[in-house]
Amino acid sequence: MDFADFDRGQHFQELWESVRIERPVNFSLFTFGESDLPYFLVCGATEKGATVSITRGEVKVTRPSIITPDNARAEFRNFFENNEDEGIVDFLLARSAAFSHLKFDNRSGPARIVSDSIEEAVDRLNRQLDGEEEEHVAILSAPPEMAGIAVLRYASERVWSSAPDNVQELRERGFLP
Repeated sequence: MDFADFDRGQHFQELWESVRIERPVNFSLFTFGESDLPYFLVCGATEKGATVSITRGEVKVTRPSIITPDNARAEFRNFFENNEDEGIVDFLLARSAAFSHLKFDNRSGPARIVSDSIEEAVDRLNRQLDGEEEEHVAILSAPPEMAGIAVLRYASERVWSSAPDNVQELRERGFLP
């Protein structure tokens, strides 16, 4: 075992745990075609009086109908502002076959600045979504520099939790034994 891999894995775990999915959603991604993952991202410092921002966004996860060598590797668009953070994607992909052939495209609107704490902003969004009876919109929270990681974690967890349903659908359609 290489200790550099251990250090890298530990660093990845710390980053992964620095973000939270405050309001999870419980629906499977489509086995074929495109699935939309809408979210609110609450970012800011945890101390009182610090600026907190809320961004509404959506990740489109596309599974190809036909698998070719050109679409064998997962593709992530608009998750990170700099190339250094893309190493996290490589680390994630190296450890899971669930991502092959998928395309992830993150689209987010402008950040809206609020003066609340992260907890107050999350509570207000939860009440708003409950009032709208909205079950397909997640709420994520993260330090500002971890925004891309938060959205990546949300999309990744939806893919992982959808995998059993997707395999079952493939079996029902005769694509798997």
